[in-house]
Amino acid sequence: MVTLFLATEKGFHVLHSLLQNQKVHVIYEVVIGTDRNVVNDYSKDIEQLCVAYNVKYCYNQLSEGIKTEYALAISWRKLIKSDSAKIIVLHDSILPKYRGFAPLVNQLVNGEKVIGVTALIASEQYDRGDIISQSTIPVEYPIKIHEAIQQISICYEKIVLEIFSTLTDTNHLLLRKQREEDATYSLWRDDEDYRINWHEKSEKIKRFIDAVGFPYKGAKAILDNKMVTIGNVELVDDVFIENRDIGKIIFMEKGCPTVVCGEGLLLVNEIKDEEGLDLLPLKKFRARFM
Repeated sequence: MVTLFLATEKGFHVLHSLLQNQKVHVIYEVVIGTDRNVVNDYSKDIEQLCVAYNVKYCYNQLSEGIKTEYALAISWRKLIKSDSAKIIVLHDSILPKYRGFAPLVNQLVNGEKVIGVTALIASEQYDRGDIISQSTIPVEYPIKIHEAIQQISICYEKIVLEIFSTLTDTNHLLLRKQREEDATYSLWRDDEDYRINWHEKSEKIKRFIDAVGFPYKGAKAILDNKMVTIGNVELVDDVFIENRDIGKIIFMEKGCPTVVCGEGLLLVNEIKDEEGLDLLPLKKFRARFM
């Protein structure tokens, strides 16, 4: 049997898939994680599934340690301690690329053409363990982060079902080493990393805005000395600007501003204040986004 450490929408989809595929007998216990950095962490949804299928569950940590030979963690942000259990981690990248934090967001910001999931054995140094399985999907831009999460959840479901079937049949997983020479790293993000850098190319800024939107807190900017959230933008053909002053509004269409970027222009058609109130249509033309 396997102990599951599950959080976020991806954890919910995996549990739902396991239950739908009649793998409930392999689940020993579900540990449900909570995350204040997302609008909906799916903790209550995971709990409801556990209750519906009579699966034992608890929140955030086990009281008596892991009782099974294997544990599997999805979207888990806390340290899992175990002296005996083999801990399987699912990571949102095609390892050894994008080891570390926020790999899916950073892949989308960078415009990667293919994204994927890696199942690996946890190691002392993060994301360096032996690989069990990988699953990939192509990406077409523009794409919002919530759409990417839904698409990549299919990779999660596929990998976890394979792992559960293998453990049921043989109780043995085939592993392979990572190629250290191919490794790259992905840094963690905090509130400062949600700020838009208007000096970037408009294409990259749009990918960034799309990648940190719902279920995350959204891309931030300063407008009239107040923090605002930019929810949606569209690429606009660039024009020659004699005095290219980054962040200034150059055009206004039905109250929606077109902003000067380092290269290119962006039409902003969703702006909210810190209370979540819609600020469009803008009344002030002479304004700068910072």
